[in-house]
Amino acid sequence: MNIKPLADRVLIKPAAAEEKTVGGIIIPDSAKEKPLKGEVVAVGNGTKDEEMVVKPGDTVLYGKYAGTEIELDGEQYLIMRQSDVLAII
Repeated sequence: MNIKPLADRVLIKPAAAEEKTVGGIIIPDSAKEKPLKGEVVAVGNGTKDEEMVVKPGDTVLYGKYAGTEIELDGEQYLIMRQSDVLAII
């Protein structure tokens, strides 16, 4: 992968959505809740006001509407500011 986030941004691979069935009925992807955790794949260098705390390989929690969805090499990722990350697990 040839992507390097700039400044205080991080690239996150979201965790897979949980497969749930209700009484034998399979819930479609559009009705599943988005995962709110993922693995950090790449980080920027930070800014003079904010040093980078997260690092590649960290599992993090983020807000429901945080980040921008992008697709690279057929995989879904989120790119967001480090301040949108709520916690490191």
